[in-house]
Amino acid sequence: MRRRRLATCLAGLAAAPLRPAAAAPPGLRIGVLKFGTVAWELAIIARHNLAEAAGIRIETLEFASSEATRVALQARTVDVIVGDWLFVSRLRAEGQPLVFAPFSTAVAALMVPPNSPVTSLAELRGRRIGVSGGPLDKAWLLLVAAARRQRIDLATEARPVYGAPPLLAEQLRRGELDAALLFWNFAAALEAEGHRELLPMEAVETALGASAPVAMIGHVFDERWAQANRPAIDGFLRASAAAKAILATEDAPWEAVRPMMRAESEVMFTRLRDRFRAGIPRRPVAAEEADAARLYAVVAELGGARLVGRATTLSPGSFWRGSE
Repeated sequence: MRRRRLATCLAGLAAAPLRPAAAAPPGLRIGVLKFGTVAWELAIIARHNLAEAAGIRIETLEFASSEATRVALQARTVDVIVGDWLFVSRLRAEGQPLVFAPFSTAVAALMVPPNSPVTSLAELRGRRIGVSGGPLDKAWLLLVAAARRQRIDLATEARPVYGAPPLLAEQLRRGELDAALLFWNFAAALEAEGHRELLPMEAVETALGASAPVAMIGHVFDERWAQANRPAIDGFLRASAAAKAILATEDAPWEAVRPMMRAESEVMFTRLRDRFRAGIPRRPVAAEEADAARLYAVVAELGGARLVGRATTLSPGSFWRGSE
């Protein structure tokens, strides 16, 4: 009897149609800096299951520097990094079809000490200005260009001091610098301590012809990879947009991000949060690309081939339109 029942069960299994295993959702690898603002967004994506909602998997790989993420992208160790359209345009001109999807308009700000008498660019003549990143930093070149329109040559009439942002911020605190052009998160931290913003980069951009704050930072990836992996990149950009919407409108989710922000006070936390929110792009990609082309022409003229290589103008196709 038992043998008969077993034979019946086996026959039923053999007759049952086989169900294919569920296919794994498409995935992508993103290279990030441990304390970078992209990590803030990824934390929200994970906490709110936005990747699953978009039908994708995200693998995060941490790197020590922006240069290391660029190397990883070119070596195909990662699929997506954060970079600027200068890098994208130069690589496209060299035959590597990278593309740029806007992430943030927040770039930098020119800061002065709380008791500084300086109220204009003209008053920076003869003074020491800290510059993050070096003489080819895009924010510095844009500032130099804007100052020249006021007949001020900051590169020769002021005394630029190039260095790493943490070092320059500390020198400004100690009174060793009269002003400092710092990445936005360092500027926000100084502002929380009472330092004053002399000039935001957004004002520099509009002075140079941009119609609104420009997304200088974005997700960067290979166009060929994106075309071959549309569900992955489309889903990722949807999840990114959903995370930004949460961070822009809700305060409670920021508590999950707070440990990554390294905010030393409630005031600093608030300034970092508010500046991140202000930097969320809200314009069509076409408008971003048009203004980027205007600013690109400015920095290309000042930075020359050392900065942009053969791409004297913004390379066609630099901005990703696939998910627009």
